[in-house]
Amino acid sequence: MKIKIHKSYRDVIAICDSELLGKNFEQGNFQLNLTGEFFNGDEKSEQETFEVIKDLAKEDATFNLVGKKAIAVALKAGIISKEGIKTIQNVPFALVLL
Repeated sequence: MKIKIHKSYRDVIAICDSELLGKNFEQGNFQLNLTGEFFNGDEKSEQETFEVIKDLAKEDATFNLVGKKAIAVALKAGIISKEGIKTIQNVPFALVLL
């Protein structure tokens, strides 16, 4: 997975399945654009991603999660519920404001 931490008054953590990076998904009026630099961060394992999520969830962080692996880790970490997951072209995503 790719993780990029955008430092701001509230950190924004972008997590994306690596194989989705560089792609664009559209469905009706909705779009998931993964072609820019927003998600293009460091490559991390599932365990490393889990640890980053658990650590940054203690802060006032915002999470942008895209892809089956990223969503699975976020569910495991307890920062999202199944009800908060949406899909575009069968690609799951979630936005979290803690």
